[in-house]
Amino acid sequence: MSQSTVVDQGSDYSANIYEGKQEQMLRVSAVLTNMGFIPPELIKSEVSWFYNNLGIDDMYFMLENDETIANHILALYGAQVSSFTKTDGHLDINLEKESEDGAVFIHTSQPGVSQLQGPLHERRIDAKYLDASNPTKAYRLESYRSRGTVSEKVKAQLRCYFIARCNFVNADPTPEQIHDIQQVSDRTFLGKATPNTLEVYQRIMTHVLNRSGPVLELHEIPSTREYRLIIGYRQGSTQNFFSAMSDLYHYYDLYSTRKYVEQFSNGVTIISLYLGSVAKSQSAPIEHTIHQVVKEASLIYCIPTTPFQNLFRTGKLSVQESTYGYVGWIFSQHFLNRLGSEYTSLAGVLNMSDPIHVEVLNKIKKRLRTDTFTREYILDILLRFPDLLKQLYVNFAMVHYINPATNGKLRPTLSYQRLQADNILTEEELSEKIKRTTTNSHELMVFQSLLTFNKHVLKTNFYQPTKVALSFRLAPSFLPTIEYPTPMYGMNLVVGSEFRGFHLRFRDVARGGIRVIRSRNKEAYSINLRSLFDENYALAATQQRKNKDIPEGGSKGTILLDFGHQDKARGAFEKYVDSTLDLILDGQTPGIKEKIVDLHGKPEILFFGPDEGTADFMDWASQHARTRGATFWKAFTTGKSQSLGGIPHDTYGMTTRSVHQYVLGILRKL
Repeated sequence: MSQSTVVDQGSDYSANIYEGKQEQMLRVSAVLTNMGFIPPELIKSEVSWFYNNLGIDDMYFMLENDETIANHILALYGAQVSSFTKTDGHLDINLEKESEDGAVFIHTSQPGVSQLQGPLHERRIDAKYLDASNPTKAYRLESYRSRGTVSEKVKAQLRCYFIARCNFVNADPTPEQIHDIQQVSDRTFLGKATPNTLEVYQRIMTHVLNRSGPVLELHEIPSTREYRLIIGYRQGSTQNFFSAMSDLYHYYDLYSTRKYVEQFSNGVTIISLYLGSVAKSQSAPIEHTIHQVVKEASLIYCIPTTPFQNLFRTGKLSVQESTYGYVGWIFSQHFLNRLGSEYTSLAGVLNMSDPIHVEVLNKIKKRLRTDTFTREYILDILLRFPDLLKQLYVNFAMVHYINPATNGKLRPTLSYQRLQADNILTEEELSEKIKRTTTNSHELMVFQSLLTFNKHVLKTNFYQPTKVALSFRLAPSFLPTIEYPTPMYGMNLVVGSEFRGFHLRFRDVARGGIRVIRSRNKEAYSINLRSLFDENYALAATQQRKNKDIPEGGSKGTILLDFGHQDKARGAFEKYVDSTLDLILDGQTPGIKEKIVDLHGKPEILFFGPDEGTADFMDWASQHARTRGATFWKAFTTGKSQSLGGIPHDTYGMTTRSVHQYVLGILRKL
């Protein structure tokens, strides 16, 4: 098989040119003739259309053998015949071939429309190939949309995905080599990438290695209205991102002509998307929508998929609205007041100094919380009222969204324009609308809990251009005193793609450990989920009592790993720390870290310490705070190395395991 590559001037990858195409056409025609399924007089025209008119990239013909191509042409012919028997004339083609070293997927595709059912190829590609990629075993991807249609009468196009296992130049680079793209690249990529692409990817790779979160660059393609969006991030730091990005740009009536996913042996992934506007689009011009895609890509990176995904994919909610709904769902699970006035009355009658009474009351509390509002029940209620979610999101956004176009030269962002176009309700009007729209007390309570969330968010990184998880600084005044008698000074809610967590403190200056909570099975996860906040509160309160004689108050942080991500403790901790720093450090870099709305109005500093599952992470947290520009980085964590100013806890009697050292110290004094 002979093949060659020719650099297309102005392109970013060398074009695939297969020199043996004409000879292959003759062989494929012979195979089809021997099969006998297509009338002989039609074989030449069907093969010619497949090779010349359909516009499939030459990579397909390089990779596939004659028999496979003949089978695909036969499948395409059969699908056309089948479509004529249907009243809707719909044509559905799904061709695939997988092996240990890669895969090929081909399916009919309408520009700008996500697959809602069927094979869901991109989700499969994410799960099996891209999300699973790591420096030891990784897969690169090239995807092309056919330039022509399936036939003269059927106007559908084909989308092709070519996935191949990477063959790195250096599979195990040294610390000095990890920054050199020539050392860490796949050999096929190096053979196809133009000097311009290598330069751009080198720059993005350097940024990915030096900071947290995704790195995005947008390039105009000369003499076209097409844009190239390039996104770099660390392998394993997000899931389902490739398919979720398709949903995002489809929402804005954009479609991709080509896509590339490149993996590198230093643990970096870089995606290139070539985006254009669909014909007869009702959306804003691509010159505006493409910037909205860039802005919202960080939300997709943080939370790629949620139970609200179908509302987003069908256009009923935007990505911001669906992400807000997801966070509101999590908030409701933990803080929806399910105990009622009867519980308060009962607590007032019982003797709270009697351990038996306290135990009975706690059992009643757990039963009420577990049986009344399950996660599924709350979700079902939220999904039934997308219009209420929209209104609640607007209420949230009008407080925390900052329109960056304040200098008179830039147009307001599409997000800001959408907010202005919506019917903005006051808090009282929104509360009344919730009462009118909901049909029973349970629905009312769920949506009132989201209104409570809005009222008590003091600051958030929701609108930061780049972020790794979502964080919210909440005023804890909404917590019922009957359940949480000691008032807290501050509380943070952090939500990532593989975890959720809290940080609670009882004084402005407080210190306590950060605990990672794992679950050995689904039942344990369900129990941990229900008790997460109460356990965090109890731990922080205990720390507060332990610290009663020192200036620092007590605090505690918890990170509950989602059941499917029990191996992501380090990644979850890093996201927890970085997103928390978003709330306490002033953003100074436009387009990366910008200023956020701060209703608290006072500088804050948090102090973390080691706890279960995080003892080995303190050095990183301190150094990361330093990298982010925190002046308090040395004090940010305890339990770090002595070289960073840390104090060994076991040596100086600061942990349970150090009791032995404490006894030895007493004996020396005696």
